[in-house]
Amino acid sequence: MSIIRNSLMTFAAAAAFTAAGASVQAADIKVGAASNVGGMIVFVAQGKGFFAKHGLNAKVVVRNTGSALTKSLRAGEIDFAPAAFTNLPVALEKGFKLRGVVGYLGGHYSAPTSDGNVGIIARPGTGIKSIKDLKGKKVGVAFGTTGDLYLQEALKRAGMSKNDVKRINVRPPSHVSTLDSGGVDAMVAWEPNVTKALDKVKGSNLVIRGGGYVCFCAGMHGLPEVVYKDRKRTQAFVDAMAEAAHFLRDPKNSKEVSEIGSRYVRGMNANLVARTTKHVIYDARIGGGTAAAFKASVKLLIAQKKMKRPFDPAKYLDTSFIDSTIKRHPEWFSDMK
Repeated sequence: MSIIRNSLMTFAAAAAFTAAGASVQAADIKVGAASNVGGMIVFVAQGKGFFAKHGLNAKVVVRNTGSALTKSLRAGEIDFAPAAFTNLPVALEKGFKLRGVVGYLGGHYSAPTSDGNVGIIARPGTGIKSIKDLKGKKVGVAFGTTGDLYLQEALKRAGMSKNDVKRINVRPPSHVSTLDSGGVDAMVAWEPNVTKALDKVKGSNLVIRGGGYVCFCAGMHGLPEVVYKDRKRTQAFVDAMAEAAHFLRDPKNSKEVSEIGSRYVRGMNANLVARTTKHVIYDARIGGGTAAAFKASVKLLIAQKKMKRPFDPAKYLDTSFIDSTIKRHPEWFSDMK
């Protein structure tokens, strides 16, 4: 009996040592995500345990906007964060050094524009049925965001400019309530607020969704000193994001994905998550198509005088990590074009 007891004690001690060792070896990482369904890759990576599976002790930090995430990144509150291609280049031109290592949102790998999750909703009784009907109307939009660039491009293609509408600066958390209260005639929003507005404001109508105006896209990036200080940790982060994106895209996981989203995105239930994520592309890849989408966004920013000159995407994008992931785990990308 003593031999058995000693063996059990030895096994228990070894197990405890192994568990403790695993805990010590896990790399701490703080990952930022926006408080909307765009951040679902991050939420699934955490909720399904993919970060932990790849040896990361992750903390997810949620902010309302990309600019808030960038501020947190600058302050060292997070290690990796997303930022939209329609405003990130402005910061890069001003000297903010970042390295993008993995895709976060949008179909930038395959196309220069990808905006199916953004749209314009009009209040009932406004007579707004098309972009041209926005003339002289109060249009809510978060200034400086992808939604703002989307609005201006839509107006431009309709032979108008931002001066033809009364743009009202509305923060994303207030998009639905401002439209509902009549503070604006129409609202430029992205998911889940597009669907939430159509549900909440009875009689409202979707003027337009998508249209190929902009690339509502983003990659995950970090400061160079963070990205390259521990390449093994960065690679583990990219692997976890890629596996999460694959799980997220698989239709058989939709129920579980929706439940995870309802836990992370304030004001959303599982049903709403399911109805909105279908409008979003989740692709962890970055490559030549990403660079093309980035250049297209820079071209728009230059035309709007927000940037002075082109910016080489190679100074931002580092494909080495995701290339390694694709080589080792092609099954995670087999469903993508």
